[in-house]
Amino acid sequence: MPKGYLITRVDVADPDAYARYAEAATKAIAAHGGRVLARGGRCEALEGKARARNVVLEFDTYEKARAYFHSPEYQAAKALRQGAAEMEMVVVEGA
Repeated sequence: MPKGYLITRVDVADPDAYARYAEAATKAIAAHGGRVLARGGRCEALEGKARARNVVLEFDTYEKARAYFHSPEYQAAKALRQGAAEMEMVVVEGA
């Protein structure tokens, strides 16, 4: 079965609130069997508009990645992020 990846691009407006979100999201990731492949770190826009922060999460399946996003644990973390960041998140099926 192909793996599932959550790819997130973020511009943080309120670092303190975003830190609370990140802490709660990290717990939810672990609870749903996800693995952090990239979080923050150096990045460079090669084409299009970049965001300051990028995150790549890996799950055993596409369905598990979706289940993480829709879980009560992640939705509670997401509520902590309200107004703290502008972001896009996509789920991608692996090859």
